[in-house]
Amino acid sequence: MRWFLRSKIHKATVTEANVDYIGSITIDEDLIEKAGLMPGEKVLVVSNTSGERLETYVIPGERGSGEICMNGAAAHVIKKGEEIIIMGFELSDEPVEIKNILVDENNKFVKYL
Repeated sequence: MRWFLRSKIHKATVTEANVDYIGSITIDEDLIEKAGLMPGEKVLVVSNTSGERLETYVIPGERGSGEICMNGAAAHVIKKGEEIIIMGFELSDEPVEIKNILVDENNKFVKYL
């Protein structure tokens, strides 16, 4: 068994960082669906701005809002305005279908990569 990249939201912009919220990353529900992620799924978040990396889980945000919010302790590591990549993985014996999406500066879907 190997870990394979299954989902990626590329070049997203963090719209909020809320240390008072109880953990996770809030993601616009449209982007969750386009990338093939699921609420509660563990994701790796990488900042293109600072180089920081962390694991957390997905919480759906308002559909069409463009919301990408780092919550709880993660908000100390990745801040509002940073450009990030959000990745989901799958454990499998064989390669998996990948859904990589690119978003614009307002976190609106641009295209599949």
